[in-house]
Amino acid sequence: MSSVDLTSILKDLNCRSNFNIQNVTEYMLPHTKEAFYVHQQSQRTRLIIRPAFEIFSAELCLIDGVHSEYEYYHNNQMTRFPKRQHKGVEPVHYGLAFSFDDAKALSSFIEKLISIVNG
Repeated sequence: MSSVDLTSILKDLNCRSNFNIQNVTEYMLPHTKEAFYVHQQSQRTRLIIRPAFEIFSAELCLIDGVHSEYEYYHNNQMTRFPKRQHKGVEPVHYGLAFSFDDAKALSSFIEKLISIVNG
């Protein structure tokens, strides 16, 4: 799924964009204060959620077309996420990264995430 497609779908789902620094864009889930990030690197686009959602990772991956990365994703631009020691001297913000095969997978993922956040 391309970055342009992903951005368009997030806009259609009422996810609002707060800022873009380098290749990382911060979004908020609609009607919540839950942040997530989109990272674009060449042809690879990832959506990153807080590590607190790790307990729901398997459930989110059951959605057709949703793929999880098994390692944490680290990036200093994800300022709303917690930090942990990674490769360097200073702790780095981190989260769980997912990729999507198509628009339906992304839409289902965001809807499921909203239901988890809202309890």
